[in-house]
Amino acid sequence: MQNISYQPGIRQLFRLESGEALTPMCLDQFLVAEIPQLSQTDARKIIDLGGVHLNGRRARTRSIEVRSRDKIEVFVDGLPLDIFRLTDDHILFQDSYLIVLNKPAGIETQPTHARYKGSLYDALLAHLGPVPGQRKHELGMVQRLYRGTSGVMVFSIHRQAHKGLSQIFLEHRLEKRYLALTARAPEPAIAEIRSMLARSHRLNRMVSVERGGKDAITGYKTICACPEGALIEVELLTGRSHQIRVHLSEAGSALLGDTLYGGLSKFADLEIQRPMLHAFYLAFEHPITGESMRFELPLPPDMQRICDKIFA
Repeated sequence: MQNISYQPGIRQLFRLESGEALTPMCLDQFLVAEIPQLSQTDARKIIDLGGVHLNGRRARTRSIEVRSRDKIEVFVDGLPLDIFRLTDDHILFQDSYLIVLNKPAGIETQPTHARYKGSLYDALLAHLGPVPGQRKHELGMVQRLYRGTSGVMVFSIHRQAHKGLSQIFLEHRLEKRYLALTARAPEPAIAEIRSMLARSHRLNRMVSVERGGKDAITGYKTICACPEGALIEVELLTGRSHQIRVHLSEAGSALLGDTLYGGLSKFADLEIQRPMLHAFYLAFEHPITGESMRFELPLPPDMQRICDKIFA
C-alpha cells in the first residue's frame, strides 16, 4: 500500500501492483482496498472517466478483474469527477459540416490519461451520436484551447470539411481574438510581441529562446487599465502552445490566475481558479459554402466579476 492518500481536488498519480497470491477482485474494490481515503463512489467515477489503466491499457469498466501481478495506474487530474456533456447553451452554430462551441473553462479539449469521458472530444461524440454505417462521427480538431481557457472553438464534423478547415487555420485565413485580465497593463498600450517559443524541461513550461524554437507572434491592445489591473485584447497571429500566456508574462503582464507564468492567484477578496483568458472572437469562411462566419462572446461570469472589481 502506498503511503499517500487520495485527496479530492488534487492532481495525483497512484502506481499499484497486485500481490502474487491475490484472489481476483473487481477493479473498484481493489482500488478502495489499496488507496486510503478513496471511497467506492469516487473509485467508480475515476474508472468511468477513464483514469485507471490496467497493465498499460485504459480500463473501460469497473467490473474488470484485477489478478495476480497486475500493474495499475490511477490518474487523478483534480477536476470534478462529473462527466461533462454539451447543452444547447454551449452550441453557437451547427450544420452538416461544422460545429462551433462556447467551451467552458475547466474542460479538457482532448482525452488525457486522467479522463476520456468528459473531455470536449468525448462530449462532442456523445452530442453528435452514431452515424449510419459507422461507429462514430469523424471529428476534425484544428483548434485547441488550454483546459483553463474559455471561449469559441470550431470543429469539422464531416470528412468533406476536414481538409478545408485545416487549410484555413494553417494559412491563418481567420481572426482569433482573446480577452485577458492582468494585474498590470503592458507597455506600450498597443504592440506586437515576436519571439521563438520552446519548452523548458527545467521549468516545465514554454519560454522564449534565441534559437531552436518556433516563431510566435502576438498582437495586443489595452482596452482599459487602472492601477488595480487591465483588460487586454489579444490577437493570435500564430498558434503556439501557451503563446499568449508566455508573451504577456514576459512583457511583465502575466494573466491573473496563471500561477505557472507568475500570475496572481488572488485578487482583492476573490480566489482565481484559472488563467483569466477568454477566446471571445472567431471569424473565418465556411470551408464548404464560403459563407462568412463570425462569432463573438461576452466575458464569462468569473472574468466579469474580476472586471467589476478592477474597474468599480
